[in-house]
Amino acid sequence: MANSTSGESVTERIVRILETFGTDRTVQTAAEIGRRAGLPSSTAHRMVAELVDCGLLDRDEEQRVRLGMRLWELALRGSRALRLRQAALPFMEHVQARLREHTQLAVLENDETLFIERLSHPHAGANITRIAGRLPLHASSSGLVLLAHGPEELRERVLAGPLEAVSPETVTDPARLRRLLAGIRRDGVVVAPGTVEAVSTGVAVPVREGRGEVVAALSAVLPRATPTGRAVEELRAAAAGISAAIGAHRP
Repeated sequence: MANSTSGESVTERIVRILETFGTDRTVQTAAEIGRRAGLPSSTAHRMVAELVDCGLLDRDEEQRVRLGMRLWELALRGSRALRLRQAALPFMEHVQARLREHTQLAVLENDETLFIERLSHPHAGANITRIAGRLPLHASSSGLVLLAHGPEELRERVLAGPLEAVSPETVTDPARLRRLLAGIRRDGVVVAPGTVEAVSTGVAVPVREGRGEVVAALSAVLPRATPTGRAVEELRAAAAGISAAIGAHRP
């Protein structure tokens, strides 16, 4: 891809354009996209038009722009996250039927926790996470599992900070976080009350592929006063089932 005068590639500018969209900002004008992406107006209008022509963006009758269906289609083709989600869903549904709260599946992506599936009961307690949403690795039960079982260089990079406090009870002290991660590796589970929201407790376990590598975290979010023993049992059984399903479908 050719570079701009600033040395930035076309691919980097396209990513910046796509990243201006979010769950709270699904429709924008080309001018708004350019401003949020930090692009000159002429460049933004030209690139938006090209992305609309390719189907990666859609334009409505009022000339507002949204993410295109072709982008969704391409993202799902052969996606590792899609295969993992498909393998996990039957087991997540079983957990959800038993716990009747929130059941979530998350993966490690660019040093963050990326949630790729969530099942929620209509009367479940508080939960700020969403599908395709992200949280810092140290700031959720799923992220703590992924961080504990991730590469050593990842842990050291995160522990070097800064460690953002998502809630008053998020662990932000590096020494305490290091001890917590060691306990997760030892016990194979984390129970994290108040890490994201004061009224909730996150419980998470690792999901492993056939060679033992942790590829995801399976979690439940419960009201804080709820005992967690049953959730731990259900999640561990489901994680074992997902791991077996992943192995069965490995080429």
